[in-house]
Amino acid sequence: MTHSTTAPAIHAAPIPLRDLAPWAVFFGLLMLVALYFVTTEQGAAALTEGGYVHEYVHDARHLLGFPCH
Repeated sequence: MTHSTTAPAIHAAPIPLRDLAPWAVFFGLLMLVALYFVTTEQGAAALTEGGYVHEYVHDARHLLGFPCH
């Protein structure tokens, strides 16, 4: 006689939206800042001194199709 046993199903509880909202806002703002530096930071209307940010994101800007010259 054989006995078959099965493991009980484990169900993950969903995370409430109230707990996810602060993280979603934080990462949304972080992505907006990154998008600004990649797309807009040119030097003429720059928030930082020098061309360091422009040179750092230069290749990413061209890869995404944003002209800078």
